Amino acid sequence: MPQAIKSIVNSPTLWVACLCADWCGSCRDYQERFEQVGRSFPGAEFVWVDIEDQADLVDPIEVDNFPTLLVLVDQQVRFFGSITPQTETLQRLVQAQLESAAPTTPANPGLTALAQRLQAQQA
Repeated sequence: MPQAIKSIVNSPTLWVACLCADWCGSCRDYQERFEQVGRSFPGAEFVWVDIEDQADLVDPIEVDNFPTLLVLVDQQVRFFGSITPQTETLQRLVQAQLESAAPTTPANPGLTALAQRLQAQQA
């Protein structure tokens, strides 16, 4: 197998969802930075989720602070929580999840179900 194809096959699948709200000024300001970081991870899926417009997908998960991220690597929840809305913070967080062998978030069936619903919607 050629090296380029082998590296694609062996690379982890990265999926990042930002859970925000349209009424939140910080979220509106953060959206372009989120999309910019997404472009720096080719092959990764970065999705924007408005928790009010897409409440049926997000419920029953509570989102209290913005931005809140859901990060999956190889279909495993690696991170769920709020972060400061800076480009560098998002880049470091995503890179750390890709480099780590173990999930940093304890198994949570609700988060796994949320991830499945959001991914199905994006498909």
